[in-house]
Amino acid sequence: MADLAFPLATKLIEKLGSFASEQICLAWGVKADLKKLQRTMSTIKDVLLDAEQKQAHNQQIRSWLRQLKHVFLDAEDLLDEFECESLRREVVQTFHGTTGKVRRFFSRSNPIAFRLRVGHEIKEIRERLDELKSNKAIFDSLTSIDHHGGGGDHHERVNVTHSFVRASKVIGRESEKKQIINLLIEQGDDNQSGNGNVSVIPIVGIGGLGKTTLAKLVYDDERVVGHFEKRMWVSVSVDFEITRLIKMILSSASDTEMSDKLSLDQLQGRLRRALKDKKFLLVLDDVWNEDCIKWSELRDLLIEGAKPGSKILVTTRNTSVAEMVGTIPTSINLEFLSFKDCLSLFVECAFKNGRDKDHPNLFEMGKDIVGKCGGVPLAVKTLGSQLYSKTDEREWKLVQDSEIWELKQEDAGHILPALRLSYTRLPPHLRQCLAHCSHLRKDDDEIKFNSFHLIRYWMAHGILDQSRVHGNMELEDIGELYFKDLWARSFFQNVTDNDVHYSFDMHDLIHDLVQSVAQGECFTVKSANTKDMSENVRHLTFLEAGQNVSTTLQKLNKVRTITVEETKIDESFVCTCFSRFKYLRVLELPTCSLQVLPSSIGSLKHLRFLNLCYNEAIMKLPNAICRLQSLQTLSLSSCENLQELPRDISKLISLTSLFLTTKQTSFTKNGVGCLKSLRFLLIDECNHLTCLPCEKSYLTSLRTLMIGNCEQLDLGNVNYQGTPLRLQKLYIINLPRMVALPEWFQGAANTLQVLVISTCENLEALPEWLASFTSLTKLVLCSCQKLLSLPEGMRCLTSLKELVVDDCPELERRCQCDIGEDWPKISHVPHVSLSSFEQSGSSRVFVPY
Repeated sequence: MADLAFPLATKLIEKLGSFASEQICLAWGVKADLKKLQRTMSTIKDVLLDAEQKQAHNQQIRSWLRQLKHVFLDAEDLLDEFECESLRREVVQTFHGTTGKVRRFFSRSNPIAFRLRVGHEIKEIRERLDELKSNKAIFDSLTSIDHHGGGGDHHERVNVTHSFVRASKVIGRESEKKQIINLLIEQGDDNQSGNGNVSVIPIVGIGGLGKTTLAKLVYDDERVVGHFEKRMWVSVSVDFEITRLIKMILSSASDTEMSDKLSLDQLQGRLRRALKDKKFLLVLDDVWNEDCIKWSELRDLLIEGAKPGSKILVTTRNTSVAEMVGTIPTSINLEFLSFKDCLSLFVECAFKNGRDKDHPNLFEMGKDIVGKCGGVPLAVKTLGSQLYSKTDEREWKLVQDSEIWELKQEDAGHILPALRLSYTRLPPHLRQCLAHCSHLRKDDDEIKFNSFHLIRYWMAHGILDQSRVHGNMELEDIGELYFKDLWARSFFQNVTDNDVHYSFDMHDLIHDLVQSVAQGECFTVKSANTKDMSENVRHLTFLEAGQNVSTTLQKLNKVRTITVEETKIDESFVCTCFSRFKYLRVLELPTCSLQVLPSSIGSLKHLRFLNLCYNEAIMKLPNAICRLQSLQTLSLSSCENLQELPRDISKLISLTSLFLTTKQTSFTKNGVGCLKSLRFLLIDECNHLTCLPCEKSYLTSLRTLMIGNCEQLDLGNVNYQGTPLRLQKLYIINLPRMVALPEWFQGAANTLQVLVISTCENLEALPEWLASFTSLTKLVLCSCQKLLSLPEGMRCLTSLKELVVDDCPELERRCQCDIGEDWPKISHVPHVSLSSFEQSGSSRVFVPY
């Protein structure tokens, strides 16, 4: 992330000059020191854009930038100390003034010691910066420039583009698509291949040529859909492990997740039954395995009992894989896209409504840019998306004449120059966000990534800039704008809107690009590879957490992110992390069989994101967790044995997102209900809970409320009447005690946009006052069998764009187009669906993790 020094410097200088910092400076007597630091940073910042442009061809500058960035990150840790101290003071003043009780609660903070320590650290950082600035060979060779291009304009406002190429407009693969469909539909006789009734068709080509896109076009073609009795799609990637693959195939075949408790024999039996006497199509996407024994083992399971005409479509970059698995005479080899087709794709991506003829000069430059992309559609698409709707010829010239095109392959780190250029041409705020996607694992194909998690990860690392956007937007909204902008520029793909979040994935080449940007700062820990870990690592993902790993951690102290992925950990491992990494921003310990959370977690005052979901053994959380005044996101979802929440949870004054599963029967007074910053709340699987918090404070900022699987919960068992709500999305799932929507929901009449009610078996009617919800755009009613009709005033819902009614037999009948009694009430709604809600029959609350 060496080329992120400029946005970091910009952010730090703004922090140093802000009014809040002025107040803190005066309070701690370090104003003069911070002013000197600000001047030094400003001097260095003036040459950073030039340095970032020259680093591609200059190893010395690249190393200088890397060192500089490490100093900036240390400076950011220091400045965050002031923000943490400011939050600490706010809690003291709000809750207890200066009583001895509070002094004990915050006894770790000594004002005199704090001032001495930070004064020393400020001086050390200034000295390190002065040393880097004094490197005449580098510093004097750089120019102070005022860069107006997209890559350097840190004042560029968020501008979400729309340059997606629809499936119907995928260019240049018509003949390959036709060839594959013909191979899939024809019956054929493959007995001579030894594969019985199943043909295997490989699609081969280098990364970025569109193998997966082509496979999806074929998979969704109506002729293919109608030809096969069962279709399954599995993203294989590097890990060709039989048990994992069988689970994925079965999940795709049945749309249900396979239990981890099933043995391999049980899984094989289920697979045989699922495919027996079925003509199926299975797509194995992105296969790398060259072990013919592993392939034979999977193939034999698939062909046993399969109906003649079944087909397996394999996409791979490796010709030897294609030769091993294929049963047809020749593979489908994807060639580089022709210049003509690449130019057509570029026009679709770069020119609004394809109006290239309105800008002949840009079109000519575009032809040169396309020629340099080497016939790789992904490269054409990303660069075209970067230039979408831009008419300043200087922008195009900077792309056309970039020195990156001249990079040798080894210098580019095996990253296509067009993709590297796409990254460097991003505005600094988007470069930061994309670089912080490096923690998304490339081989994690079983679960798609989601924007909810990613945006809160960005928030935790402080890279969302409220000064960049117009209006009084929340950080979550800014994060969504950034996400959509990266999506529009083709860095994210296969994006699906799930109301609460977007699910997505990243192309392997884009992932490789992001990994190369983050090289040295992100590390995935396995027992055998810890010797390669740099002391400057700041983001760790643990796949193993044994004693040798804990020993290795002793040499690190700058880590900001720890993610443990489904690996059993013990208290000593956690204590080591807490003691070593005082600057942690993100701590993810899901499904880790964690039994005890040490009270030393209270020392992590920088922590903003804590994920403990699916730790079923945890029964109690230490009250020390309430010292985390910077904490923004806390997930306790599916911690099904958690007895109660910490007594001082209301002191989490920065908490904006809370996922909660607890065995409590009620919320304690002055607890969750006093979380005034809360914008997202999920209450799930709280089977003993009888009512919501009695306080109204938590409702003042709440935007999304999700409640589900709470057998005893009575939503009307509180008095919120007259409370002005700002709710935008409300999900109520599997609440058997709810017979009617509570009256207090009327407070959200002017703001609610999405209302989902599912599996509420005793809900008998919707209230007439629902007609006053003038902002409602989507209404979903699912598995509510006693719900017989809609309110009379439905025609007043003029903003309603989508109505879904599923598994509500009488209501479905009444809502039938033209003939149902309730049809006149909803005929104005553009999209009415009576049986296609994707969560039909499910009582599980959707959790965006």
